[in-house]
Amino acid sequence: MLALDLGARRIGVAVSDSDGRVATPIVVVERHKDRPRLHRELAELVAEWDAELVVVGLPIDLAGELGPAAQGVLAERDELAAVLGVPVEVHDERMTTRIADRALRERGDLDGRARRKVVDMMAAAVILQDWLDRGAAGEAPLEEEPTP
Repeated sequence: MLALDLGARRIGVAVSDSDGRVATPIVVVERHKDRPRLHRELAELVAEWDAELVVVGLPIDLAGELGPAAQGVLAERDELAAVLGVPVEVHDERMTTRIADRALRERGDLDGRARRKVVDMMAAAVILQDWLDRGAAGEAPLEEEPTP
């Protein structure tokens, strides 16, 4: 599996091991204005890592609502599904960037600028690990819009 944390400036990317047990951050892709080209670049990562499924973090707000950011991710998920050639699912990403940032701060070996460069791929790894853990526990991943 491959996971994407679709940020406004950067896209964090993580991948699972072949057994689908452990998520590993791999790269941060800088967004640019050519969205079709950006999506082709992500498709190249899917092919490079032989991913059979892509999990996209869905930024549901703390109240469980779908705000403008979540609506944007759902729209981009649909665009990605048309390009990537594999199923694309969404997964609740509440707090993942905060969790990733806290973990990086605790390591203490990165300053603020360096941390900002890797936090997105760490967040993608948190999203994917949560998705893997929930799947392993028999819980269905979030596939559509949540119901409050």
